[in-house]
Amino acid sequence: MSALNLAFGRWAERLPRWQPALTDLRGWLLPLLLLALLEALVRGGVLPPHQMPAPSQVAQTLYVLAQSGELWRHVSASLLRVAAGFVIGAGLAIAIGTWVGLSRRAEAYLEPTFQALRAIPSLAWVPLLLLWLGIDETPKIVLIALGAFFPIYLALLAGIRNIDRKLVEVGQLYRLEPLALVRRILLPAALPNLFTGLRGALSLSWMFLVAAELIAATRGLGYLLSDGRETSRPDLVIAAILLLAVLGKLSDSLLKQWETYALRWRDSYQGGEG
Repeated sequence: MSALNLAFGRWAERLPRWQPALTDLRGWLLPLLLLALLEALVRGGVLPPHQMPAPSQVAQTLYVLAQSGELWRHVSASLLRVAAGFVIGAGLAIAIGTWVGLSRRAEAYLEPTFQALRAIPSLAWVPLLLLWLGIDETPKIVLIALGAFFPIYLALLAGIRNIDRKLVEVGQLYRLEPLALVRRILLPAALPNLFTGLRGALSLSWMFLVAAELIAATRGLGYLLSDGRETSRPDLVIAAILLLAVLGKLSDSLLKQWETYALRWRDSYQGGEG
């Protein structure tokens, strides 16, 4: 019994090291169960394969696309568009959001217009951008930038306006210049809100990508969706949807890692295991 207790004690000591890995693996449980259930339903004839192809058929479609080189061509085109639109939209949102957060006069002039623009659906911009910017890459990137702008702008504005006024007064007491006040007090204090806006904007960028690639695109995951619809290939449509989901998750995980590093000074509640 003593040997068994000793072995159990050593296993219990090592368990905390494996806890993050086990937590990450738990996130795969639901997708794998759904895939297995879909495979069984299609193989059993419950779901018609011409409407819902089996996951194994979708995997075969992805393999064929990868073998031909088409997969990387479409993925790389979409990645470049999302990256460019997200960076442009985030840069403008941080600059304008900081300005509006600091100035009530700027808020009075800009806030009503921004709230009205935010209510316009993404597809409503497509014909206008086609008329203004043509059919090359510019309207696609502009549309994604529009999708990324508003979540970051709203989150940063809320973050700045929720900062304790005493912190700003301390900065003014030390006679900090406006740029120094923003860099040393306002932006660090608003970082949690800013990262919330960044992650929401990144998610919207992938959503706006599909609308953007309806603008006369010949490559990209949105083009794959449209091509699968026109050729009546549900396996191609679902493959494109899965790729969008995976790329969105990977990009969000990278941004979350950056958030964890940038906000490592916080001692915030992380939730319980119950």
